Amino acid sequence: MKDYVSLLSNGNVKAFLALIKYTEGAGYQTLFGGDKFTSFDDHPRRSITKNLGGKPITSTAAGAYQFLSRTWDECANACNLADFSPLSQDIAALFLIERRRALDAVIEGDWKTALERCNREWASLPGSPYGQPVKSLETCFSFLYANTAKEEAPAPVPFPQPQPEKKSWFHSLLQLFRS
Repeated sequence: MKDYVSLLSNGNVKAFLALIKYTEGAGYQTLFGGDKFTSFDDHPRRSITKNLGGKPITSTAAGAYQFLSRTWDECANACNLADFSPLSQDIAALFLIERRRALDAVIEGDWKTALERCNREWASLPGSPYGQPVKSLETCFSFLYANTAKEEAPAPVPFPQPQPEKKSWFHSLLQLFRS
């Protein structure tokens, strides 16, 4: 297990955590369905039922990374977390990313690998099999590149420079990741 607190200052780690919060549509006090909780003492452990695609879905998801209560318990135990504070949630998210073998990819800015390895942890990431609405790969790449502090992190992945006679640099980048 890496030193998660130190990693929170890494530009690529910050960008990836921000992406998860964005795709999940959640903040540190968000319950499944969008309501808020008030205490960071522990995971709120509230089962909430909402309709998704005409079907009722019940979940205990809470926090910025929409931790299910059982997942939170596993993270809190593994990382010795005493509360559900924003720092604890960030640490637990890094634990889950590392458990999915994606933490090195995040640190290196290998976004395609990171997204592929984490899309079974977060249902809103592209390629997730859970049938929940997902953000597109293009949206995620745009978000990550816009939120990566270039001076703090190396270029995420090499890609050809755009040529005036060719399609946009973003289209070229997408073609690289699709191959």
